[in-house]
Amino acid sequence: MMNTTLLIMAAGIGSRFGGGIKQLEPVGPNGEIIMDYSIYDALEAGFNKIIFIIRKDLEKDFKEVIGNRIEKICDVAYAYQELTDIPSGFTKPEERTKPWGTGQAVLSCKGILREPFAVINADDYYGKEAFVKVHDYLVRSSQPGSEIPSYCMAGFILKNTLSDHGGVTRGICQIDENVNLINVVETHNIVKTMEAGKVGAVIQGEKGGFKSIDEESYVSMNMWGLTPDFLEVLQAGFSEFLSALKPEDIKSEYLLPTIVDELIKSGRAEVKLLETHDKWFGVTYKEDKEVVVKSFRKLIDSGIYKEKLFD
Repeated sequence: MMNTTLLIMAAGIGSRFGGGIKQLEPVGPNGEIIMDYSIYDALEAGFNKIIFIIRKDLEKDFKEVIGNRIEKICDVAYAYQELTDIPSGFTKPEERTKPWGTGQAVLSCKGILREPFAVINADDYYGKEAFVKVHDYLVRSSQPGSEIPSYCMAGFILKNTLSDHGGVTRGICQIDENVNLINVVETHNIVKTMEAGKVGAVIQGEKGGFKSIDEESYVSMNMWGLTPDFLEVLQAGFSEFLSALKPEDIKSEYLLPTIVDELIKSGRAEVKLLETHDKWFGVTYKEDKEVVVKSFRKLIDSGIYKEKLFD
């Protein structure tokens, strides 16, 4: 059996959630958090190791809430994403208060990650289908013979990934005739609309205007299937990213969709989009929690999950 790892990015500060640690909010009937369900689905799909990417200051709370429990059922490791963890020759801007984004998060696993892996957000529920498809693709594509790296991404339908309580950020995707990604555009403030009972979506501009967007578009939810060589790409790219920063870019982030998009356009990788129709939910906003709790209750009542998840 091939070893495959699930990376869970859980170092976010959670500012839109009111300053709390949103990744550790209980949403299941026995105190389960969203990560519990993602880990359950990943192990069921065939992944056999978990790496939690956290901040050092979260470590004690994180292990008490979930880490110590998961260590009893599978191999677990920790990586630490810190604002000050940047290449030699660079200094942290004095005004910078948050880590450098999802690219830096995955890069923090360098040295402890040696097998094909999937990466997900801690506060998003992805559904079972995506884990199975990504795991199976990693197993198939890790065979020798490919001239360039072959990665994958779970492609969700935009209308299935919107919040009722505010705008969300999604990577809007374009694909070719072989269902390979050709473009990923990180798009902010996508707002859910409802007209005649039909879900739609618009992009809300900073000055209040709206731009329509196809609600059937494929989007990235930061669920990628990658191989260890990707970390070398991240390391080189992070230095380039920092070198290009200007003073006004103080909040800029080194983001996975942008990194993957550059690899595709330069012909250095191909990325297969694996379509999934599961409905996303997560706690982007504090008001989302009630919806998430009700959604898991419905999944349990329908037999998708057990009342006590890991019993």
